[in-house]
Amino acid sequence: MPLILNIDTALETASICLAKNGIVLHTAANKEQKDHASWLQTAIAELIQISEFELKDINAIAVTIGPGSYTGLRVGLSSAKGLCYALNIPLIAVSTLELMAYAAQNLEADLLCPMIDARRMEVYTAVYTKSLKEVIRPHAMVLNKDFLSGLLNSNTILIFGNGSNKSLAFLNHGNAIFAEVFFDASNMATMTLEYFVLGRFADIAYCEPAYLKEFFHLPASH
Repeated sequence: MPLILNIDTALETASICLAKNGIVLHTAANKEQKDHASWLQTAIAELIQISEFELKDINAIAVTIGPGSYTGLRVGLSSAKGLCYALNIPLIAVSTLELMAYAAQNLEADLLCPMIDARRMEVYTAVYTKSLKEVIRPHAMVLNKDFLSGLLNSNTILIFGNGSNKSLAFLNHGNAIFAEVFFDASNMATMTLEYFVLGRFADIAYCEPAYLKEFFHLPASH
């Protein structure tokens, strides 16, 4: 019955979730991207305070490691590492794109294609099956008309995320499905429970953000 603190600071909205055996107990969120660093530690302390647990009761810390905002990823991972060191508990590292796909598993489509804005016409993206097997591995790319063309001929593909609108002009295909998919740290609860049970822990000393390209700041939302 592990107690896991889940942290997501990769994109515009940061969120945390305390989950027991995969069941969400408490959550908190911050929509001001520039304030993620000052918000996170206070939010964790408040989340623990309103629960019936203490920090020492946590069995693992899970965090999204990217792709996403350079600053946001550093904030989340450094906080997660610090807590893991202090509490002597394991670290669980989660791909932001995989988390997005996990949140979209129940929607109607053969394949899942999350997209994260990477400025101009570039996105971070990947393609997953409904069971989260990688069809196209996470990467940064400049969108073009040939992207997904082969897969779209024989699969319906759900395209979503804050970079997906950029692909509307390129993916004029009947099998391309565009949708808004909400996700936050609460979607990590069952996902990171599976990681915990399987012992899929990251090396605390060597785990780094998955930037996928040169460091930069994602533009703040307006």
